[in-house]
Amino acid sequence: MHIERVRDAASDAVADYARLTDVTLRSAHEPAQGLYIAESAKVIRRAIGAGHRPRSVLMEEKWLPGLESALAPFDVPVHLADPDQLEEITGYRVHRGALAAFERPALPDPAELLAAARRVVVLEDIVDHTNVGAIFRSVAALGADAVLVSPRCADPLYRRSVRVSMGTVFQVPWTRLPEWPEAARMLHAHEFSIAALALAADAVSLRHLATDPPERLALVFGAEGDGLSTHALDAADLVVRIPMAHGVDSLNVAAAAAVALYALAVDPITGEPAGGDR
Repeated sequence: MHIERVRDAASDAVADYARLTDVTLRSAHEPAQGLYIAESAKVIRRAIGAGHRPRSVLMEEKWLPGLESALAPFDVPVHLADPDQLEEITGYRVHRGALAAFERPALPDPAELLAAARRVVVLEDIVDHTNVGAIFRSVAALGADAVLVSPRCADPLYRRSVRVSMGTVFQVPWTRLPEWPEAARMLHAHEFSIAALALAADAVSLRHLATDPPERLALVFGAEGDGLSTHALDAADLVVRIPMAHGVDSLNVAAAAAVALYALAVDPITGEPAGGDR
């Protein structure tokens, strides 16, 4: 690495970090340019640990000692800036003080992930990056094997998704699925039962599913507000609901994913469902 102090916040040298609050711009720019932004020293270290290559770093000087050893193998510029410069460049107050632009890795073939998986989470058209990041964190914590996202789902490598996930987007295998019904054909070809989480008259209780879940199961979660599309529901082998009390009809999608994954997790000692009828 080679250290450079920021003299001009408008310099092309830090252009990767400009206007990070503009979701439309970043969502379009990051994939096209083959990069994503990681925020905080912990997340940057996790990205490097997962084999991702940084192309530059922007940080307050106080964060440098904690990242020097991780960045030492890479021939990349490390731009040092004070908090006011960071805010001028990015458009927001960078509380964690360190950002890094990483080269975006190629996504794996969905068939490769499905061949090695037993429990996967499918995200259809979820647009909130915070929800996507939170779901990845639950997947990592509660033992699902992979996440598969629809073509219009928010980018798991968008800065906010990465931050909320605490960097678990780097340890959970993920890729994009094709549209329904091709996605369903791919899941069924790998012997997955498709369980759609939705409110429906014929839905079975999550407690019931947890007593004897299929060996290979894909849990499908839908967009905030509208829920799953009719195409996703038509593709499902069963519809599942989480029992609610006090007249509440549903949970936030990230909370629902955490509840479902916990209920279906297998106890490593007994081999029985961890949630079951509790």
